[in-house]
Amino acid sequence: MQLTSHWSLQGSVLRWMISYLACHTQKVRYSGSSSEAQRVCYGVSQGSVLGLLLFNLYTASLSNVISDHGLNLHQYADDCQLYLSVPVDDGPSAVARLSHRVADVAKWLSASRLRLNPVKTVIMWLGSRHQLDKVTVKDIPILQSSRTTVDRACDLGVVLDSWLTMSSQVPAVCQSTHNCLRQLRPVVRPLSVETMNKVVQLFVYSLLDYSYSLLSGVIYSLPRLVIAIRRCEHITPVLRQLHWLSVRQCIGFKMAVLVYNSLNALSPRYMMDDCQLITTSGRRRLRSSNVATYDVPRTRTSLGD
Repeated sequence: MQLTSHWSLQGSVLRWMISYLACHTQKVRYSGSSSEAQRVCYGVSQGSVLGLLLFNLYTASLSNVISDHGLNLHQYADDCQLYLSVPVDDGPSAVARLSHRVADVAKWLSASRLRLNPVKTVIMWLGSRHQLDKVTVKDIPILQSSRTTVDRACDLGVVLDSWLTMSSQVPAVCQSTHNCLRQLRPVVRPLSVETMNKVVQLFVYSLLDYSYSLLSGVIYSLPRLVIAIRRCEHITPVLRQLHWLSVRQCIGFKMAVLVYNSLNALSPRYMMDDCQLITTSGRRRLRSSNVATYDVPRTRTSLGD
């Protein structure tokens, strides 16, 4: 049992977990009639907070299957991403490694009563345009089928392209945001400013929690909708009235949160490795070492700038 062998859960904690998973029944009720209760042998109750935690515990050992073969894994609930970084000339060998590891993942999932769906599997090359022009491998064998690489894919709500330019994500966010604004516009007048401010932040502003500089036009249209002012009027007094940050201030606040989380081990490993103080980055000691100054790593291309 993974709860005992992998996570060392024992005693009352283990009994509490078992009592939650065992002896479940379910039945269907429709128009006042109910079916007979049937025993549930697998799974957890839908909508339960503990169900998400148990699923993460159940699939945590998948990372060991991936890391043993030199690949990286990024997992969010049941969404798994395998990735590796290789030179352009090593593309065919990388494809072979990836195909073998996907087969290993499928075997692990089958042994754990889960299933890998090849139809929903998306494969994409990432790099600069100059590098991608040299890639000749387009069809990747996945289990018993073959998948063609794509230039764009949706990853947890973000539309990524092979060149990491956000050229597909920005129009998609703008379209969804403007659709929400058009639906909210008829109900602006009956609502108070305070109520409309909460509604806009809940349904619209939550979609814009990144790429502030690229989405500045959409961001500044939200307070105009709340206060009902014209496009030619200045936006700064409206932002102060609503206690909203400007685009520049949003970027600074976001950077401060990312740095704080990285320094306090609250961010992924790749962010913590790139966010370090000069005193801990391995450089020679300077007069600025006594100041909380952060080391900015250099990049070879404009993709990381």
